Amino acid sequence: MKNIYKTRLKLKTALRQREVLFAAWVSYSHPSITETFAMAGFDFIAIDMEHSTINLSEAQRIISASQSYDVPCLPRPVSHSNNYIKPLLESGADGMLFQMVNTPDQLKKLINHFKFPPIGKRSYGVNRAQGYGFEFNNYITDWNNSSSLILQIETIEAVENIESLLKFDEVDAVMIGPYDISGSLGVPGKLDHPKVIKASKKVINACKKFGKSCGTQLNDPNKQNIKKMFELGYTYIILGSDLFVLWKWADQMKGTMANFK
Repeated sequence: MKNIYKTRLKLKTALRQREVLFAAWVSYSHPSITETFAMAGFDFIAIDMEHSTINLSEAQRIISASQSYDVPCLPRPVSHSNNYIKPLLESGADGMLFQMVNTPDQLKKLINHFKFPPIGKRSYGVNRAQGYGFEFNNYITDWNNSSSLILQIETIEAVENIESLLKFDEVDAVMIGPYDISGSLGVPGKLDHPKVIKASKKVINACKKFGKSCGTQLNDPNKQNIKKMFELGYTYIILGSDLFVLWKWADQMKGTMANFK
């Protein structure tokens, strides 16, 4: 368990120092997929519980699989409800990606769920996160200073509020969701639209100003696309997901099979 604290703090420090980082999404529940990704040397693995059917007990197994290879694991809960946040934290998550954070008031409530007093209002309990009791004191002492909190900026409202969101010291990084931002701007799916680029650049520049990491997801993560993202000012990139890997392969095989029928 002690390595977990070092690994958790290492990620938080890297985010605050705006180091180049890479991550992967997990959308399928079997821990073998997580283990395969962890062996690749990603800086962290994120669990997509917003757009998948992964439940809380499955998420705990994914967290455990990721941490067994010293790779931090950050779930994205399906909502801002503490009904999901608390059990994920108790399962040993190293931090969290919070979707659709638009206002300082929303962020304050999330911090209350996420951090222990005196910063937040998270309740004290005993579960996997605390080593089932063996690591209770170490966990509650280290959590506030070692856990990573990442906001997802996915609407024009969040873009307009970005500086007021980044003023919270508890925020370590943001992740720009270009698909949702494009929809919010009335150009759904047009990720290269000038409005989307302008909104993204506003967030990227604000992150640089406040010393917070800024990331996004690439569904087609090749060398050229990765270079383009870093040139735009991103500091970390989520290189697709298990779902996209299988989808792209299946689509390719569909075309291949059609050549022989």
